[in-house]
Amino acid sequence: MPRQTISPIYEDLRRVDANRLRRLVRTGAYEGHTGGLARGKLQANVVIIPRSFADDFHLFCVRNPKPCPLVGLSRAGSPLIPALGDIDIRTDAPQYNIYRFGELTGQKTDIIDLWQDDFAAFAFGSSLTVEAALAEKGVRLRRIGCGKALPKFRTRIETCRAGPFGGEMVVSMRAVRRRDVDKVRALTAGFPHAHGSPIHVGEPSIIGIYDMMAPDWGDAVDLMDEEVPVFWASSITAQDALARAELAISITVSPGHMLITDVDARAPRG
Repeated sequence: MPRQTISPIYEDLRRVDANRLRRLVRTGAYEGHTGGLARGKLQANVVIIPRSFADDFHLFCVRNPKPCPLVGLSRAGSPLIPALGDIDIRTDAPQYNIYRFGELTGQKTDIIDLWQDDFAAFAFGSSLTVEAALAEKGVRLRRIGCGKALPKFRTRIETCRAGPFGGEMVVSMRAVRRRDVDKVRALTAGFPHAHGSPIHVGEPSIIGIYDMMAPDWGDAVDLMDEEVPVFWASSITAQDALARAELAISITVSPGHMLITDVDARAPRG
């Protein structure tokens, strides 16, 4: 039976702590974007694949730490990642993408019926983690609209291959006021497990992006006169590598719909 969905007001959710927000997600009461929510807590992207590919995928992440900052791993067959909190990765993200042989075949608000005993899960810190911290310091990030996602672009920056996993780095773009760029660089550098500082600021063609109005993922953003494009490494890089590998099944959280963890965003992790 489908879960009944309530639509809490997004601004009210900004005041909700991580545990309560995760309960709302788990029960189906919130299925929206997570940017700016759970202030001070790490948000995570999640990739779930068959255990037989886990070693190669883990090596891919280790070789590409900027787009794939690992913050947690599950044991094979377990839907729990205790290092990140009281979390069930089958239910605790607002939305999941389901891929079969590299093609997106559907989206679900939980994956209980798809879970397999040989699945392994990887969690990466998300740059959405830093949005609340930037707002606190007076950096205005323009919202691109309800139900829309940050634009993300495939670049010409090659990743380091591991087994069947490889391809170009994917970046997310935010429009930032020129006067805020230095502050944004410094603040985001303090969140190394949420992709850290930007990989590029300014002219997109330098990194192989030639049409800003045609993102590979997410929604296009018009730059205002006082804004410049700022690009961060994105964990969509891992999802793109999965698509290229054409696994029989893989599951990720949907862009912008991150897993809220109990980990302090700035806490160092070994």
